Amino acid sequence: DGVMEGCQHNTMDVEYYGPNPQMGIWYLGALRAAEEMAKHVGDAQFAATCHDLFEQGSKWIDANLFNGEYYEHKIQPPTDASQVAASLLVGMGAKDLTKPDYQLGAGCLVDQLVGQYTAHVCGLGYLVDKEHVRTTLQSIMKYNYRQGLYGHFNCMRSFALGDESILLMAAYPKERPNNPFPYFTEVMTGFEYAAAVGMLYEDQTKEGLKCIRNIRDRYDGRKRSPFDEAECGHHYARAMASWAAVLALTGFHYSGVDKSMTLAPDEGTCFWSNGYAWGTYTLKRSGKRMDVTLSVLQGDLTLTKFVLTGHGYRAFEKPLQVAAGQRATFAIARAK
Repeated sequence: DGVMEGCQHNTMDVEYYGPNPQMGIWYLGALRAAEEMAKHVGDAQFAATCHDLFEQGSKWIDANLFNGEYYEHKIQPPTDASQVAASLLVGMGAKDLTKPDYQLGAGCLVDQLVGQYTAHVCGLGYLVDKEHVRTTLQSIMKYNYRQGLYGHFNCMRSFALGDESILLMAAYPKERPNNPFPYFTEVMTGFEYAAAVGMLYEDQTKEGLKCIRNIRDRYDGRKRSPFDEAECGHHYARAMASWAAVLALTGFHYSGVDKSMTLAPDEGTCFWSNGYAWGTYTLKRSGKRMDVTLSVLQGDLTLTKFVLTGHGYRAFEKPLQVAAGQRATFAIARAK
């Protein structure tokens, strides 16, 4: 039915029981990605199956998990431990599965929309209701944001201290389980970036940049290493979610399928990378047209189409080839 249920081990190192936004929206993103891949290889039947599951799951999550402010976890414990396959239990979760500890419950989770921001990065569109997404991000700022930690009790690891500002892993403005998931009082940058980048994609730019600035202020080279945003170990990979902020702010997309590049029509010079090559681009407005300079510093770039969202596009009759050390210049007229 397009809804993740049952026993779900997750990055909090425990198992959640029942539908929740973290895994549920991730799954919706996987369905959308599978649909697009199936279309590309000509498997219309599987594409239709994925699409139907996505539509059902998306509607169900909006109708049943969105509480008017954010998405919450609907705890559904198994009636008997024998209903859960042993391979699904890693060993750090609840001992009594019929009354499980370590659940999110009605908490406002900082990265509950991690699947949605990843879908934006991949150009897959909205996985759940657009207005619900925006309201949820506003609620994360309302409930999870802390301007200083002097009055905050944290029984786990301290990745932020004193007057440092953070986005808390989870806040409980409503009912809180007696023993929530282990890290709910902590702060970790990879999760903060997921929320901050989501804000950037939803035009909540001031709030998103504020959260990112708070992280960089904590890892400023004096208090902590600017190259090591620790989590469960040093140089933790989740912090690389920060890169998505560049994609959100520039509107960058690249399709390896049709060899197209898309950007927001904002003047300036910025870095780009598509996995095969990297370089810079410069956009400069000249009347009703936008002048484009596309430079390749490493690798080789092939383009059949260059799009400026909301402005216009340039389709190349012959694929544009730009090698390392070269640049291409062209203009894009404003679409009528």
